[in-house]
Amino acid sequence: MKYYHYQCPVSQTVGITACTQDCDVPVSCKSSSSLKPIRSVHFPNDVLFQDYVRHGELERIGRFIRARRVSLDTIYHSGMAAIHEAVLSGNLECVKLLVQYGADIHQRDEEGWTPLHMACSDGFPHIARYLLSLGANSELENDCGEKPADLIEPDNKELLDLFGLAVND
Repeated sequence: MKYYHYQCPVSQTVGITACTQDCDVPVSCKSSSSLKPIRSVHFPNDVLFQDYVRHGELERIGRFIRARRVSLDTIYHSGMAAIHEAVLSGNLECVKLLVQYGADIHQRDEEGWTPLHMACSDGFPHIARYLLSLGANSELENDCGEKPADLIEPDNKELLDLFGLAVND
């Protein structure tokens, strides 16, 4: 089973401008002067931080953590913590940054998956290797009783080799 994540909105400015020519489009208001001015849309810190992690925006991630605007062990609406999101993005530098700031390599999501489970499931040997080098426990089971190695696709030779699993050619 692979984990997939949804796209999250980022902070942006939204506005409407008046049409200066006859567009033959029916308009429900009498003039553009009744339109509201441009407004900013703001999202909570956790939503922004989660989006920054998904997109690997390292500078912004660091700023949020240093300013203590987020907690690295928060489980988001997606059911995962920031380190899980970073693993799913396949961005090793983002994973390293979160670990540098104290993210737990054994953090479990709502289904008991560790970052190593996700790296194995989604086929990221470079991230799995890094997590193992930090002492990630490859024997931890998720809520379904699966160890990270149980989630490796049979054609991912690099991950199979990393876990010392026989590859039958």
